[in-house]
Amino acid sequence: MRIRTAAAVATTAVAGALAALTAAPAQATEYSSALKVRGVQYDAPGSDSNRCTTGNTDEEYLTVKNYSSSTTVNLRGYVVKDAAGNRFVFTANHYLQPGDHVKLRGGNGTDSDRYNVVYRDNCNFLWNNDKDTIYLYKPSGARADVHAYTRSGSDPDGNGYITFHK
Repeated sequence: MRIRTAAAVATTAVAGALAALTAAPAQATEYSSALKVRGVQYDAPGSDSNRCTTGNTDEEYLTVKNYSSSTTVNLRGYVVKDAAGNRFVFTANHYLQPGDHVKLRGGNGTDSDRYNVVYRDNCNFLWNNDKDTIYLYKPSGARADVHAYTRSGSDPDGNGYITFHK
């Protein structure tokens, strides 16, 4: 993940806003965001253990990708939720350049732009192993993306990882 200076980000944001004003009619609501859920590792390998020191919650993750071809997106203020209402808010600045991604992992760790990772700093599992729905919200509260999965319907190989967009 590359980090740009504030001036470069501001220039990119202005250019993106101007492009949006002159673009064709808006797409359907679900597809109006550059950020999308790319995939989810909902069943961490091994026996589930949410112990902070020896557990495997860091092996459960969600991948969010910037599908824009020209706009850098700051994750600060974006919200990830599941069907039960469990949520995570990106509270720090994490800039995703076009085509870049980040893994939102469970457990505790050090966020790293170099390794494209943000930790929830929570040792509880977020995604159900059998089925769940994942919601991604913009800082404005508008829905950016939503995906539902079931182990049998969406994950035929049973490996616990689903790729939504390629």
